[in-house]
Amino acid sequence: MPASRSPPLPRRLLHPRYWPAWLGVASIQIVAWLPYRMQQALGWGIGRLAFHLMSQRRHIAACNLALCFPQLDAQARSRLLRKHFIDIGRMLCEFAVAWMGSDRALRRIPVKIHGLKHIAAAQAAGRGVILVGAHFSHLELCARLLSQRIPIAGMYRVMDSPVFEYVVLRARRGYARTMFTRDDLRSVVRDLRRGGVLWYAPDQDMLGKGYVFAPFFGVSAATITATHHLARMSGAAVIPFFHRRLHRGGYVIHIKAPLSGFPSDDVTADTARINAIIERMVEQAPAQYLWIHRRFKTRPPGQPSVY
Repeated sequence: MPASRSPPLPRRLLHPRYWPAWLGVASIQIVAWLPYRMQQALGWGIGRLAFHLMSQRRHIAACNLALCFPQLDAQARSRLLRKHFIDIGRMLCEFAVAWMGSDRALRRIPVKIHGLKHIAAAQAAGRGVILVGAHFSHLELCARLLSQRIPIAGMYRVMDSPVFEYVVLRARRGYARTMFTRDDLRSVVRDLRRGGVLWYAPDQDMLGKGYVFAPFFGVSAATITATHHLARMSGAAVIPFFHRRLHRGGYVIHIKAPLSGFPSDDVTADTARINAIIERMVEQAPAQYLWIHRRFKTRPPGQPSVY
């Protein structure tokens, strides 16, 4: 199935007040033109710089690591924190190549994909597929790498900058089958009922959305319940989807077998089950998970902020 049509450029975005944003877009394009190895080296440097400059995000990540890995001593968590910021720098370069890299450049990136048979089997049975992943630093790049093998759809949050909203949505529609906003659940369900494949990451604290408190590394985390509801309304198979950057470069993507007995009648139990799956993903590549997000922003009644 072809990718959805790219949006036309609104003339208002050519106004001089948007020129700084366009300069930012141009810098991203320059990074996307660099060879993959050079991008990784640049990301390493950006990450080291970010560790010293992003004090607030460093604090958030340190709090998250202390909560989720209490078994590690302070020195081990400090090493993990520094590795994470190196990964954040690499993430910025990976976003660039995911959004603006050519198909030829993408084909040169080493990637191994395991488990495509599980998606094929679900679709052969007439079911859609919800690929449940998590916010690892390379999620955008691995989504594009996967889209070269199978047509996938995605969900996204509208960006604050109209220039970046236009550029990124146009880029995503260049490789994704279609894109849905986070609030357009009706269209998502309709697409899944038709046998579509949706990449979905339910591991962020989305204030104001339907959520329950479920354990994440033993800590009560406000977790959106949409995975349960989408599966219940669409009949789609829920398939865990994990990707990891390899030490020498390149990526490996694992597509697991569909979850049995999902959804159940218990939305909280289903949500806790998804969190447990994501925990196991994180344990395989802890530095590559997005710890700078305030995962525990929403606290149970009466509990103080952890940040």
